[in-house]
Amino acid sequence: MKLRKTTMYFRQMGVMLCLIVFCISLLGAGFLSLSYHYNKNQVQETIQRDINSISQYANALVSQGLPLFSDQFRRYLSSIATITSATVLLCQSDGCIVYAAGDALPTDRSVTGAYVPSWAVGELLTDKSYSGTTTLNNILTTESFVSGVPIIPVTLDPITGETIAVGDPTGILFIASDASSLLAFLRNSFQLFFLTAVAVLLISLVICSITVQRLVDPLKVMARSAYQFAHGEVDTRVTQYANRSDEIGELAAAFNAMADSLAQAERQRSEFVANVSHELKTPMTTIAGFAEGILDGTIPPEKERESLQVISSETRRLSRLVRRMLDLSRMQSDQRIAAQEQFDVAELLLRVLVSLEQKITEKELDVETTLPDGPVMVWGDPDAITQVCYNLLDNAVKFSTPGGRLSLKITTRAGKAYVSIGNQGETIPPQQLIYIFDRFHKADTSRSFHKEGVGLGLYIVKTLLNAYKEEITATSENGYTEFTFTLSEV
Repeated sequence: MKLRKTTMYFRQMGVMLCLIVFCISLLGAGFLSLSYHYNKNQVQETIQRDINSISQYANALVSQGLPLFSDQFRRYLSSIATITSATVLLCQSDGCIVYAAGDALPTDRSVTGAYVPSWAVGELLTDKSYSGTTTLNNILTTESFVSGVPIIPVTLDPITGETIAVGDPTGILFIASDASSLLAFLRNSFQLFFLTAVAVLLISLVICSITVQRLVDPLKVMARSAYQFAHGEVDTRVTQYANRSDEIGELAAAFNAMADSLAQAERQRSEFVANVSHELKTPMTTIAGFAEGILDGTIPPEKERESLQVISSETRRLSRLVRRMLDLSRMQSDQRIAAQEQFDVAELLLRVLVSLEQKITEKELDVETTLPDGPVMVWGDPDAITQVCYNLLDNAVKFSTPGGRLSLKITTRAGKAYVSIGNQGETIPPQQLIYIFDRFHKADTSRSFHKEGVGLGLYIVKTLLNAYKEEITATSENGYTEFTFTLSEV
């Protein structure tokens, strides 16, 4: 158990930390890449703008027939290199460096007379421009952003007024900007980001540890409570998390509800076993007593027939009890399927009334019916509702005062049919009325000793109606008891 809890804690911590590290890494990579490309583009745009300006000036000189490699142009290039902190290379059309100025040139040697790599010259002459990050085969001392353009004589088109190139390139111009400053910026940014990421990771580690611990601790408590409950401590409840308004609180409430339900089921099981034992013991004791009296001669021969009638009556009572318990077991199992069909509940109630005509006549009951003129069509299982009506009517006849009133009534409202069955007899006390539908419950002494009753009829009635999500209520006042149940109208 401890291994499973520890594994869950570290698993959650690992997942959350991996997610945080992944997000930080993704954010850092995106930020550094964006910064690098932004600054690189800024430098390249600046170089391109400078070289375009210089090339326009050089093209104008060449177009006017002035020498490209004059001292005046060299001073111009030197001032440009000083102002922009760039390195300028002026080359002949074959790539031979004629003049160079800038900070990226070696101090121990002169690059004048050296040749720019042929691949750079070839790309420049082919595409009319060159752009890249290079040292031009160590002509420059540091990795630099380099742009190059050819210097070509130009003239104005008399028709369009546009500048057009005339002739072959007379020279090549390269301008370079040191990339080390950008790399230094990226390096400093990475260091700052790394320190920030470490701080965020440490803070996240503490927060995640507290959060995961708050998630795991309630599970430990509930697991421990479940083990205690499983080992017979049925009073165990989770109290310290019951007031939380999150999912943990809902889980604690669900656990407590489950524990209450299981405890109640256990109490009902114990009561059921005790009640069954009591109900079986009474007729069996009677049967055994009379049988032994007949066998050992204690009961005189003239009373043997009367004793056998008692034995027969108790045997039938025992048979009814077992049959009711079997019916109850079937109803509570998954084998019972609640069928749904349309039927006339008024006609069904009258058929049940006719089946009890002999019992009603024997007690000289006055039957009073209040039924609608037409059929009352409802949904349900006719066999199940027949059993409901029979149990209620049989109880009403059984516990009616001789010569009393037996009433049947059906009313409809709001899509429901209300079936009421009442009788005049002993009033059921209010404190007993709430338990009237419990198993083996008998409300008064007269019912307790009634030979026909086993205390399961009303429980079966409620079980059948609950299967169709219907309700049944009972009232008992001034010697009149009435049961009312609902059915859904068609």
